Amino acid sequence: MSTSFQNKLNQLERRLMEENSSRERDRARNFDSGSSSGPRRPSRRLDWPPKYFGFADASGEITTGRSSSAPSSGRRRPAALDCYSSPAQRQPDGTEIEQKYQEIMKQTGILNVNGQKLPSDCSDLEALGELGHGTCGQVIKMRHKKTNSYLAVKQMRRSSNREENKRIIMDLDVVMKSHDCPYIVQCIGIFITTSEVWICMELMATCLDKLLKKTRRPIPERILGKMAVAIVKALNYLKERHGVIHRDVKPSNILLDEKGTVKLCDFGISGRLVDSKAKTRSAGCAAYMAPERIDPPDPERPDYDIRADVWSLGISLVELATGEFPYKNCRTDFELLTKVLQEDPPLLPPNNGFSIDFCSFVRDCLTKDYKKRPKYKKLLEHPFIKRYETLNVDVAAWFAEVSQLMNSS
Repeated sequence: MSTSFQNKLNQLERRLMEENSSRERDRARNFDSGSSSGPRRPSRRLDWPPKYFGFADASGEITTGRSSSAPSSGRRRPAALDCYSSPAQRQPDGTEIEQKYQEIMKQTGILNVNGQKLPSDCSDLEALGELGHGTCGQVIKMRHKKTNSYLAVKQMRRSSNREENKRIIMDLDVVMKSHDCPYIVQCIGIFITTSEVWICMELMATCLDKLLKKTRRPIPERILGKMAVAIVKALNYLKERHGVIHRDVKPSNILLDEKGTVKLCDFGISGRLVDSKAKTRSAGCAAYMAPERIDPPDPERPDYDIRADVWSLGISLVELATGEFPYKNCRTDFELLTKVLQEDPPLLPPNNGFSIDFCSFVRDCLTKDYKKRPKYKKLLEHPFIKRYETLNVDVAAWFAEVSQLMNSS
């Protein structure tokens, strides 16, 4: 291993360790200041001032909480890797953030429940328990008292941190604009208060990460075929309709409901594409990160595209199809990052009964050279996607069966 290459990996690992330590300190500060693991009640509705969310420069790390895809024994993964860009590369800038918040404020306090737009307040919602943690907040199951409807509410704290504001803005912006995509979790409404932002979303049954942990068994190919169709179409929609790259594709961000519907969620670290390229090195989970994002040719000028998400999809499919994270038994983040960069990419085991088309699709997603890795249009033409686009698969019946295993565990 060359000295320069080892130095790069050492720097990446050091940043991971520093971020983890910072998060622990932030979580401790939040606990000391009176926050708890349960749902929070904001104080009052905030009428927009230009200074909302404080756009002045701020130092310090982001408080993002634990990931809902926290590793279990035997499936160790490192924490998210935040690679902050220089000020000249930051997108969007403070003015754009302020403009977007002004647009969003016009829609706060209205819930779209059963096709009806209902003026609502936080007090109209009853907290029923925590569902998990997203990129920069916790997700709570809640009941809308007036209609007895259930929803998932992502609660994100106000911050004076510019990077945190960008995450919240991106999450709000993408989910609110994606109402016409059946493969992206739907936004029901938002509340913006003096202390928090609440994103009210449709309630899904589970994420694939929790499903895998609780059932302790792989997901059948026929089910993954339907899931792959949904995720590729969701990612293609984000790129073509909104010029967005997700940057955090992993099992914990893929949701499933009792009807068998598969949807993508959590857009807090999504990025705008400029000439089809991402120009910042913002966040993501290192375990699913593409090689060109871990070790870009020019770290000061990142220049990757949506094919980085294709790699993340491939890693996720291998994990879901086998029941094991492909880079298992890594004792350190350094070891994992080294494997991603130096070893051949993981593939589906040849003797596990997987179809030729499925193996081919995963192999294409995990092409090491991103220039040879297919983009969404080519993936949508792949025989594996074409087959499961039309094949009748009862995902709901399969989920009802595995739900019994999840409940019993």
